[in-house]
Amino acid sequence: MSPVPFVDLARQFEELSPELERALLRVARSGHYVLGPEVAALERELAVDHGCAGAVGLNSGTDALLLALRALGIGPGHEVITTPFSFFATSEAIVLAGARPVFADVEPESLNLDPSAVEAVLSERTRAILPVHLYGRPCDMDGILAIARRRDLAVVEDCAQAVGARYRGQPVGSFGALGCLSFFPTKNLGALGDGGMVLGNDTRLLERVRALAAHGSRERYLHQEIGANSRLDEIQAAALRVKRARLAGWTEARRRNAGRYRELLANLPGLALPPPDDERFGSTWHQFTVRAKDRDGLRAHLERRGIASMIYYPVPLHLQPAHRDLGYAPGAFPVAERAAAEVLSLPIHPHLSEEDLRAVAEAVRTWAQSN
Repeated sequence: MSPVPFVDLARQFEELSPELERALLRVARSGHYVLGPEVAALERELAVDHGCAGAVGLNSGTDALLLALRALGIGPGHEVITTPFSFFATSEAIVLAGARPVFADVEPESLNLDPSAVEAVLSERTRAILPVHLYGRPCDMDGILAIARRRDLAVVEDCAQAVGARYRGQPVGSFGALGCLSFFPTKNLGALGDGGMVLGNDTRLLERVRALAAHGSRERYLHQEIGANSRLDEIQAAALRVKRARLAGWTEARRRNAGRYRELLANLPGLALPPPDDERFGSTWHQFTVRAKDRDGLRAHLERRGIASMIYYPVPLHLQPAHRDLGYAPGAFPVAERAAAEVLSLPIHPHLSEEDLRAVAEAVRTWAQSN
C-alpha cells in the first residue's frame, strides 16, 4: 500500500508551479516587495469573497487576532470569552493584548464554543467573545451574536481554519466586528510562508488595524500609538492570489472527501464521526476529525499502515503551562478535555485519490472491528 500523507504541499506546488513562478517573478522584477499592488488586490478579492467592506493583509493569523483585539480597544482590565479547544494563538493573542482569556466549554458534537456556556461566564469585565470556527465548521453564530447584542460585546471571529465556510449561507468572518484569517502553509488557503488577514465592515476599525500593523502610523514618520511590524509581503500575496483561484475547487474536493469518509466509515463501533453539513453549517472541512476512546491505538494502527494522522489538540488551552496563572484545573471544561483525549484528524486534503480514501477507511475499519 502506498503511504497516505496528511497534507501534500509538494504536489500542490507542482500543480501550480507555472502560475506561481510567473507570479513570483513578476514581484521580483517589480522591485516592490512590501505593501504593493499584490497585497491591495488580495485584500479586495478576499473582502469580496467574504462579503466584507474591506480587509488588511498581515504577517500572520496570530497578529490578525492580536491587532483586531487592539483595534477594538481591548486591553488591561478586560476579559475575552473564548473556547479552551483551539490552537494556542487564540488565547495567546488575548494575553498579548493585555486582557484575560476566560474559557467556556464547547458543544459535544461540533466542539465549537457553546453559547450556553458563554452565558455562564459573563462578567462586568467582559468586552468581547472570540469564537473559533474549528476544523472549518462554523460556530453557532445565532447564539453567540444574541449574547453579544444583549450585552453590547464585540465579536472577533477566529476563521484561521475556515476560509470560505458559511453559516446560514453567509461567509464566516462577516458576522462579528472583525474576522481573522491565517495563511499558514497547511491552511486551505496557505501561503509559501506565514501570513494573515483581518476582514470587516467598519472602515474605521480596519484603518486602525492597518495603522497598528505599520508601527502605529497613519502618516509616514508620525506614530500615533505603539504598533507592530506586521505587513503581508508582496510575494506571499502574489502566491495567495494564484491559490485563491483554485480555492473553490479545492473546497469542493474536501467536501467530496468528507462525504466519502462518511459513507465508508458509517456505523463503526468505537468511532464517532464529525457532524455533517446542513442548512446552517457549511464547513470547509479543513480537518476530518473522528473521535475514539482508544485514539492512540487507532493512530498507531494507521501509522503502521503508512497513513498519517494528526491530533488537534492534545492539551486544551486552560491546561497549558503558560496559562497556569489563570487558575483553571483539570475538570473545569469536561467536554473539551474529553475531546482532547479522543480526537484524531484523518487526511482530507483535496489531492487524495479514491484509492487513498479507501485505504484510510479500510485501515480504520480493520481497527474498529478488532477492538
